[in-house]
Amino acid sequence: MFSKQEAQQLKTEFWTAFGKAFPRKWLLYDTKIKDFSFKFSADNKKAEVSIDIEMKDELFRNAYFEKFQSLEDLLRDEIGEFQMDEFYTLENRKVISRIWVEKHNVSIFNKQTWPDTFDFFVEKMNAFEMFYYEYEDFIKSI
Repeated sequence: MFSKQEAQQLKTEFWTAFGKAFPRKWLLYDTKIKDFSFKFSADNKKAEVSIDIEMKDELFRNAYFEKFQSLEDLLRDEIGEFQMDEFYTLENRKVISRIWVEKHNVSIFNKQTWPDTFDFFVEKMNAFEMFYYEYEDFIKSI
């Protein structure tokens, strides 16, 4: 195992290496919708690319989630299999709505899996972004 400091250093190296390997401006938080963002995440078991809908007002959060439910088949055509959870609970117990795709058997702590993780991030985030741009007007019309 790694010490807390070693683990933090590896995480920093991972995200720095990803940024250098793919120096692109990602959409992420620049969706022009408050509390609606695209995220990369990785830990010691898997990597994820997600759309997080984090509005405190459940009616708005639900409305945006329902937009994605109505586009579910089209999204699957773009990114392949994914998961959706209208009431996804984060580690801090905050409830959000999330649409995400995972890659298992990769680890932020294993440099040998970094290239696979980076390729997964680029492929899936690009697909999520292209889908969002295609249906942006529909998604935003709440």
